[in-house]
Amino acid sequence: MALLAANNLTLADWVKRRNPDGTPAMIANLLSQTNEILEDAVFKESNLPTGHRVTVATGLPATYWRSYNMGVPSSKAATAQVDESIGMLEAYSTADKDLAELEGNVGAFRLSEDRLFLESMNQQQAGTLFYGNPKDDPRKFMGLLPRYNNIGSTTGNKGNILDAGGTGSANTSIWLVVWGDESVFCTFPKGSQAGLIHKDLGEQTVLDANNNPYQGYRTHYQWKNGLVVKDWRYVVRIANIDTGSTAPGLQAATGSVDIIALMSRALDRIPNLNAGRAAIYCNRTVYSWLRVQALAKSNNALGIEKAMSQFGMPQQWTNFMGVPIRKVDQILNTETRVTTTS
Repeated sequence: MALLAANNLTLADWVKRRNPDGTPAMIANLLSQTNEILEDAVFKESNLPTGHRVTVATGLPATYWRSYNMGVPSSKAATAQVDESIGMLEAYSTADKDLAELEGNVGAFRLSEDRLFLESMNQQQAGTLFYGNPKDDPRKFMGLLPRYNNIGSTTGNKGNILDAGGTGSANTSIWLVVWGDESVFCTFPKGSQAGLIHKDLGEQTVLDANNNPYQGYRTHYQWKNGLVVKDWRYVVRIANIDTGSTAPGLQAATGSVDIIALMSRALDRIPNLNAGRAAIYCNRTVYSWLRVQALAKSNNALGIEKAMSQFGMPQQWTNFMGVPIRKVDQILNTETRVTTTS
């Protein structure tokens, strides 16, 4: 997998910096347990306090052939500005002081309790990167699916939505994303920090369900995040992959959908795979059937790579034509069919 340039900051780059109070942000090492998209995303400080404004080209300037002694008209490119929102994901955990002290190691006890909150936030962020839609919940930022959910002839990015032919509501998708400052990146509010912010609130008097007080240890977690698709050409969705038990979508039999062929077509939709960090995202169902189809084809389309992760841990992954394939449990098997009116 190609390394990012020095000015393309991933989540790990940001969390290596210290919190505003000087304490190290060690919690981030727990973020990428089941949703590997969080390992790849480029993080960039936004240019607005609550969002990020991008300027995109909507039309090229006119150019002219010129004759001697004759001028040409002036021209200019057409541009538009788009404001992308940032969502605030928060949680509090509370541990009864006396219960925590029964363990003999208060820190270890609190970490075991807090780990569930961390995993929940991890899953929420990964899921929102794909399915977040402010129309359904204005508190969320817009994910990838609402942007690539119409294969009608009037949509600008219709060529980057490949139809695998599934119908009904038992479908899934494969996503190809090229992360970079000029393509796709995540944002955090201007003047703040990236990633999960952990604050130990220490011992506090808290109230139970009946408003009776007791002493407890409290922890506050906050993760402000947004998604910017600056250039839609650097995302491809393979939609309508049927995962139903009686459907041929992922079966190995004759007539099944050729996932490898669709992934090859997806790669060709990207203008420049070297423009950033390219990765393919699918859930475990597709990941498994992808390997089955690759074995059936007896080719070398899939490979295995080994390297150190951005968090400093050894890892290995499957790649397709050099592009890593990442498992994301938050990609559903219950997507509705993408049509011209989605």
